[in-house]
Amino acid sequence: MTRSLLCILLFLSVQSIAQAQSAGPPMMATPADPAAIALGTGDVEGATAAESWYSMAGKATVRNVRQATLTPVLPDKQKATGAAVVIAPGGGFISLSMESEGWEIAHWLADRGIAAFVLKYRLRPMPEDWQAFYAESGRRINPKTLNDPKSLETPVDAIADGEAALRLVHARAQEWGIDPTRIGMLGFSAGAMTTLGVALKATPETMPAFIAPIYGPMSAVTVPAEAPPMFVVLAADDPLFAKHGFSLIDSWVDARKPVELHFYQKGGHGFGIGRANTSTTDWPESFYRWLEMNGFLKKH
Repeated sequence: MTRSLLCILLFLSVQSIAQAQSAGPPMMATPADPAAIALGTGDVEGATAAESWYSMAGKATVRNVRQATLTPVLPDKQKATGAAVVIAPGGGFISLSMESEGWEIAHWLADRGIAAFVLKYRLRPMPEDWQAFYAESGRRINPKTLNDPKSLETPVDAIADGEAALRLVHARAQEWGIDPTRIGMLGFSAGAMTTLGVALKATPETMPAFIAPIYGPMSAVTVPAEAPPMFVVLAADDPLFAKHGFSLIDSWVDARKPVELHFYQKGGHGFGIGRANTSTTDWPESFYRWLEMNGFLKKH
């Protein structure tokens, strides 16, 4: 696999290369989301294209998000544990896999008594025309820029939206039956970067109680003194992040912070709640047991 192909995969996440070379995937109407709450973090600087939705591998995906929202997916009150998770889908900061990396895991968690909140965070502005979209993707991320650490920096808009989401859940915790000391954050790929970015710069009011970066980068970081427990998922055949060691895990261990890593033999990148015929389908249940082990599911 060439480095340029890896770059395209970073941006397109679950999108296939065949579709990337076509006129574009099937468009779809904006899904009804009456529960969505505007976060009020503003518009994207320099953006002109409107938000648009399309189907990628049969799953709802969005690009050119200019206004951040948070959608609650609450458990039945009889099942509620008091724990909550803000979920950040991935998509290379140019799209969001809202269904496969947002709604699906949110409903999985809510079915088990955990309040879930799907974050639609602001994205980098991209052309509306698909051919121009793919050309711009290749210009921004290519073998040259992949060697530049700045090319993988998490956009400030995404982090600001993650912080705003956590503040909102804290502010309405009593209304939603949530223990404010048990609000965490989980993210996939670019969403994993957003989740980690929030934790690394959090204030006391925005520090998640726990974090779960799912198939994100494994680079070393400076761990804050108040860093939360971390649950990490990655596949050994992930073409983006599996060949660079586990410095992120080492950072947490060296800081004497709780950390758990699930490193699956197969799964690739972008497997959401699990890829069929691989053991990655086990990770949500392992995450649940990890939350339970660390006391996040106990009613106080």
